[in-house]
Amino acid sequence: MHRPLPEAPIPFTPRATCSRCLRPVAFCWCPHLVSLDTRTRVVLLQHPREREVAIGTARMASLCLPNSELHVGIDWSSSAALARALSDPDRPAALLYPGEGAIDIVEHPPSGPVTLVVVDGTWSLTRKLVARNPVLGVLPRYAFRPPAPSEYRIRREPSESFVSTLEALVHVLGALEPDPDRFLAMLSPFRAMIDAQIACEATQANHRGRRPRPPKPPRPRARSPLHDRAADVVCVIGEASSWPRPRDGEAPAWPEELIQWVAHRPSTGETFEALIAPEHPLAPGTAAQTGLSSDDVLHGEPRAHALQRWRAFVRDTDVICSWGVFGTGLFEAAGAFLPADRVDLRRVARAEANGNVGSAGEYLQRLGGSLEGLAPIGRGRAGERLARIAAVVRKL
Repeated sequence: MHRPLPEAPIPFTPRATCSRCLRPVAFCWCPHLVSLDTRTRVVLLQHPREREVAIGTARMASLCLPNSELHVGIDWSSSAALARALSDPDRPAALLYPGEGAIDIVEHPPSGPVTLVVVDGTWSLTRKLVARNPVLGVLPRYAFRPPAPSEYRIRREPSESFVSTLEALVHVLGALEPDPDRFLAMLSPFRAMIDAQIACEATQANHRGRRPRPPKPPRPRARSPLHDRAADVVCVIGEASSWPRPRDGEAPAWPEELIQWVAHRPSTGETFEALIAPEHPLAPGTAAQTGLSSDDVLHGEPRAHALQRWRAFVRDTDVICSWGVFGTGLFEAAGAFLPADRVDLRRVARAEANGNVGSAGEYLQRLGGSLEGLAPIGRGRAGERLARIAAVVRKL
C-alpha cells in the first residue's frame, strides 16, 4: 500500500501593509489623519526600540504636522540633520522634557516661534537618551502638567501624569499656537488605533496584547525616620542662575550661581528666605524659569550677609529635607553651612514606590494630599515647590 503523499505546506502570505502608517491594512489609521500647519517646528527624536512598537504615536504625530521631522537614533552628537534643525535663528530650539529646572510651557511659553525637540520612547529610554546627548542637555527645557489622564488604554503608563507623545503635542501646541482647539483633531487617528486594537483583543481569545496591568497594591509605609525628629526638620530649596552650555560642549559663559534660598521649619512655621545678588551676569530666562523679577534678584542682598542670616536660623542638630540634591549642593558650593543630617525626600519616595515618582507635588497627591489651597512659602517657583515639600514631610 502506498502512503499518501504529504500535503504541500500552505505558503506564508504576509499581511498587506500600509506604506504610510506602516500598519497592516486592516488596522490602518490613515483615513483619520489631519494636516495642521504650525509656526512651531517639531523635531521628534525616537529611540530605535520605540520604532518597533506598533502602537507608538510619534509617526502618527509627524504625519499630522507638515512642519515636523522624525529621526530615529540614540547618539545625536554628530547628526547633521539635528544640527541643522537646531540652528534656525528664527526658531530657537527648546527641549520638551520634564526634569529639574524645566519651565512650565503653559504658564511661561516662549515669546516667539521655537523649534520644539521631543524625545519619543519609554520613560527609561528617553531619560538615558537625554542624559547621553549633551546637545539636548544644553537646550532650554520645558514641561507641562497634563489636563487629564492619558487615553492610552492599550499601553501602561508609569503614572497618571504621563501621556503619549501625540497627546503631549496636542496639549503643548495648543499653548504655543493660535486656535488651540484645532489640535484636538490629532486625537482622531490615535483613538481609532486604540479602538481597533481593543476590538482585535476582544475577538481573539488567545491574543496576548499589551493590556494595562492592574495597579499594584500600595506597600505599607514604614515609620518615617523624620517622625521622631519632627522638631528638627527644616525643608529647603534653592534656585540658580544657570547659563546654557554652548553647543560645542564647552563650559557655559558663567558658572551656575545661587540666587535664592528658602527654608521652612514645619514644627514652628518659621521661614527663612534670601534673594542673593549674583556676582556674575544673570542668565537669560532666569526670571521666566524661577518666577522672580530680574530687578529683585539683581538688587538682592550680598551673599555673605545672606549666609550670616542663615547661620543664625539653622541649628547644628537640624535635619535638612530637600527634593533632590541640586539646591543643597549649590548652597554648599556657595560656602554655606548645612547640618550633617539630611534627607533627600525624592530618594526616599523612589525607594518606597520602587520607581520614578515625578515631582514633589505629584508624590504629595500619591500620598493622598492635595495641591488645592497650598499657600506658597516664599517668592516665585521656589515658594510653591517648598510648600509641596513641607506638605510631603507632614504626610511622612
